[in-house]
Amino acid sequence: MTKEIITVMGQGQITLQQGLVRQARDYAACARAANTKRAYQNDWHDFTSWCAEQGLQPLPAAPQTIALYLTARAETHRVSSLQRRLSAISQAHQAAGFPPISTRQEPLHSVWMGIKRDKGTAQRGKAPVVTEELRAMVATLPDSLLGIRDRALLLLGFAGAFRRSELVSLDVADVNMTRDGVIVTLRRSKTDQEGQGHKIGIPYGSNPATCPVRALQAWLEASGITEGPLFRSVDRHGNLQPGRLSDKAVALVVKRRAEAVGLDPAKYAGHSLRAGLATAAAAAGASERAIMNQTRHRSVMMVRRYIRDGSLFRENAAAMVGL
Repeated sequence: MTKEIITVMGQGQITLQQGLVRQARDYAACARAANTKRAYQNDWHDFTSWCAEQGLQPLPAAPQTIALYLTARAETHRVSSLQRRLSAISQAHQAAGFPPISTRQEPLHSVWMGIKRDKGTAQRGKAPVVTEELRAMVATLPDSLLGIRDRALLLLGFAGAFRRSELVSLDVADVNMTRDGVIVTLRRSKTDQEGQGHKIGIPYGSNPATCPVRALQAWLEASGITEGPLFRSVDRHGNLQPGRLSDKAVALVVKRRAEAVGLDPAKYAGHSLRAGLATAAAAAGASERAIMNQTRHRSVMMVRRYIRDGSLFRENAAAMVGL
């Protein structure tokens, strides 16, 4: 990064101070999300370790080497994971000054296409929590501080189609109660790494027992939280903790409530709330635009997958033939 900056500004003509160089390096490090960088580092480490075991050169790696690596990992990894491994290997090559990896090169091309055809590329995501299931889940919650928190967590997470990381990142200052509902300001998200922010409207629900706005108000009143993290841990004695709730805790809450209503907890996680809102909204006839406004999806194709799932029994041909 430093060399590139010096070259652009005229090598030998302008000397950058060390402080500016460090700052430029820091900005470059922020170009990718922390989770993405961590995943790529782990993937690259796995590839180089495998190459060392096989006595093969990882950098630059021959197409045959990458093809063998993917074959070895195809037995235990999904296609989506292998695709990320390919991206990590390609990124490492570019960072070292080598050309990016091309899956059009043989034998990599044939092996990669064969893996995708054999294993399939359909995503196996967690099951969505649709409206009826969510109602049943919150009905099992006690009126304790923990139960009040989990009710607000589930209902707000569903109505706002929040990712679990987004949900736990919220502060009290990010929620603004209005006459029509609550406006949640999302400071940063997976699709907004620059921190431009996004406002999400959460309307009042028709049923007080499952209204996300009332549930959030009840949590703030019961917890006494006035600033700082919105969702926090509650210990086994019912005492509120100062620290921010972890994103893994969101998944555990969903799993516990799923099990409480007779669902397989292994099929549910934090993403089930986000997927559930999209699926339920599609089933209710919401437009693509309305769903994307709430879910903040950039890809129409991803939203259409939820719409297809939510519309399976709406205007179903088999339901119209009188069976």
